[in-house]
Amino acid sequence: MALPVLGGTVEMTLGGPVEMTLGVMGGGQLGRMFVHAAQRMGFFTAVLDPDPLSPAGRVSHHHIQAAYTDPDGLQQLAQRALAITTEFENVPAPALISTAEQLAAVPAGLLPGILKTARMGYDGKGQLRVRSHAELAQAWDDLQQVPCVLEKMLPLQLECSVIVARNAAGDCVHLPVQRNLHREGILAVTEVFDDNLPAALAGQAIAAARSIAEGLAYVGVLCVEFFVLEGEGGAPGQLVVNEMAPRPHNSGHYSEDACDVSQFELQVRTLAGLPLTQPRQHSPCIMLNLLGDLWPEGGVPPWPQVLALPGVHLHLYGKQRAARGRKMGHLNITGESIGQVRETALQAARMLGIAAF
Repeated sequence: MALPVLGGTVEMTLGGPVEMTLGVMGGGQLGRMFVHAAQRMGFFTAVLDPDPLSPAGRVSHHHIQAAYTDPDGLQQLAQRALAITTEFENVPAPALISTAEQLAAVPAGLLPGILKTARMGYDGKGQLRVRSHAELAQAWDDLQQVPCVLEKMLPLQLECSVIVARNAAGDCVHLPVQRNLHREGILAVTEVFDDNLPAALAGQAIAAARSIAEGLAYVGVLCVEFFVLEGEGGAPGQLVVNEMAPRPHNSGHYSEDACDVSQFELQVRTLAGLPLTQPRQHSPCIMLNLLGDLWPEGGVPPWPQVLALPGVHLHLYGKQRAARGRKMGHLNITGESIGQVRETALQAARMLGIAAF
């Protein structure tokens, strides 16, 4: 039968037409939210993930249960999908610290610092603070002497991020600058509202993120995270790029409820070759990350009380087991003013046992 699509019709085949099927490698929460966004726009979806209970795989039209390096699984995904994206990054890269000799040669100017594993060192995992060469050596032993990166600690005042989307034609749009608070290396709170950062600093961050996307000829959604260093007299100082995520990002989840186009719709548009429009934020918003720490043993958090608060939007990821530090969902709190939003967000945080901010 014929299926209506954007710009015409295609013939339906078993499981959906390739012309209207978008694929994603990775079945976690980012894949799940991408799948939801694609389905709302009428697309079929295919997920490659080895976990039979993966959050994205359970809601997708197709779940190819195979390893990310499995040739048959990759071929199935390629055959089913018009275009494919990823929800994670784990690419090989030369390590900066991989031998005892390199460890001994670390200059004193890099200390104190943070030693991070070159692979899977994120969200507080595989990261140790070190103040001396002795602590550096011990930390490397504690990390099983795997290849690591040593990053010098900087005098931080705050952290922020910018999400951009760029298509194959070179069109580029961005979401507003996100002000972020991390705890134990994991994003805890994102606040997005007018003047959440000085205008000049916000402009620099947006320009830098767009420049990176342009310089890479990047196609897709890209998040660039920044450190804002301490300046003179307590004012914000220099802007330093911290990390890049070639995908939607935790700090952009607020866009689902506070913007007319979310980061996941932008991802769908870039993948499907659809026009990009500049997203508009219609409400100030605070996003609270919901980690497994909040789940009482044998129970669930007090959702009825939390959802009784005005402007609270709950997003759970469909994960079967709560664990310390595991991202289980997020709350977006919107309202007419940032004062109202912050008051409600602090109420929700108290109910859930999240520290004030």
